[in-house]
Amino acid sequence: MRVAGAAKLVVAVAVFLLTFYVISQVFEIKMDASLGSLFARSALDSAIRSTKPPRYKCGISKACPEKHFAFKMASGAANVVGPKICLEDNVLMSGVKNNVGRGINVALVNGKTGDVIDTKYFDMWGGDVAPFIEFLKTIQDGTVVLMATYDDGATKLTEEARRLIAELGSTSITSLGFRDNWVFCGGKGIKTKSPFEQHIKNNKDTNKYEGWPEVVEMEGCIPQKQD
Repeated sequence: MRVAGAAKLVVAVAVFLLTFYVISQVFEIKMDASLGSLFARSALDSAIRSTKPPRYKCGISKACPEKHFAFKMASGAANVVGPKICLEDNVLMSGVKNNVGRGINVALVNGKTGDVIDTKYFDMWGGDVAPFIEFLKTIQDGTVVLMATYDDGATKLTEEARRLIAELGSTSITSLGFRDNWVFCGGKGIKTKSPFEQHIKNNKDTNKYEGWPEVVEMEGCIPQKQD
């Protein structure tokens, strides 16, 4: 009886050890597979991150140098979608912000700090040009001025208004016509003509929309004003 009992104990221990061994082997295989898939996924995520193109401020195509402000802007699309003005990744004016309107949309920015001074729009179709002229006269030296048209930005413009905008560095303002699309970035006290200006004429033969040309866009880096 003792021999039979001892034999049963030996068999039970052997079965236990065999079961433990099999379970440990299976668990180890699963652990290896899990760790392998984890490392593979991490490597894939890293590869995706490394190949993803960098995003620059306002979505411009390249980074601006030090002591420059990144900007991107677009005119309105016909009389449906308003213009958009972005500076240093901050949308200053847009239809979403509900601060744009028919005519000429203007954003004033401190040329030294990049802080927004004011945003306004002036109706150059059914409005009065006098408030626009007064507004232009109050702009202080060192102010960055960004302008974008929406629908029609020219009908009510007078020679005085055009001259004041030309003094901010614009070249195209003298020929801006009915329903032309135009974007411009200049500054009060600028000594030369601004390189930041785009203008598309309203031409029924080339217009993208019925009665309006295509949207005009522009991006760049504005030098920060130095003392």
